[in-house]
Amino acid sequence: MKIATYNINGIKARYETVSAWLREDAPDVAVLQEIKSADAVFPHEMVEDAGYELHVHGQKGFNGVALLSKTPLEDVTRGLPGDDADEQARYIEGTVIGDAGAVRVCGLYLPNGNPAPGPKYDYKLAWMARLEARARNLLAAEIPFLMTGDFNVIPDARDATRPEIWETDALGLPATRTAWRRLLNLGLTEAFRARTPAPGHYSFWDYQGGAWDRGNGIRIDHFLLSPAIADRMRDCTIQTEMRGREKPSDHVPVWLDLDL
Repeated sequence: MKIATYNINGIKARYETVSAWLREDAPDVAVLQEIKSADAVFPHEMVEDAGYELHVHGQKGFNGVALLSKTPLEDVTRGLPGDDADEQARYIEGTVIGDAGAVRVCGLYLPNGNPAPGPKYDYKLAWMARLEARARNLLAAEIPFLMTGDFNVIPDARDATRPEIWETDALGLPATRTAWRRLLNLGLTEAFRARTPAPGHYSFWDYQGGAWDRGNGIRIDHFLLSPAIADRMRDCTIQTEMRGREKPSDHVPVWLDLDL
């Protein structure tokens, strides 16, 4: 089973890019972020015509996440538990049944948090604490799961071309990285780093400043795997060439290959 996470930076702007990607690269499961679309106006027909079941947790103009699967999704839920007042569309879960078992797919678009310090950064850290609580609950229930999406976290210096410029940014602040390590310390596996420890691999290049042409990237799109799913991992790769296609997102897909 091949699962891909992809921050598309707006389905309206990236309609043709996403449509071609689904047809040509054909993930078994796709987890999309920043769809920037309310549920009712998301292009359901395009996704369904490509052979996917679709579940959307959208929001007009910004945020928004979606789960797409070639096999039926079960028990789909929307919203990260822990704050009933949180109206931002950033989290969706569903269970995918493979030939050799099931996996709970948790798709997320973690808050950026800038400017930091400030209310937006406080929201980011609180959101990460809620994500940790959700991971703890899934582990306690012995549910095989993965968490994937745009985490807006640069884990360490290897994950930026110019790490020094991110030291005061919400994506690379010490408190952000501490919250990230708390997730890992639950016993989760960071899939890409488990396969590729070397620096120089990125998933985001800003539109500004010629970041793509200059090779100035960061790695902020991740897969975290519970022990049962980590045991089934075959590979995790970044589809870098997508950034050079026509009308690209500023992110590229990250792929997880599971023996499932």
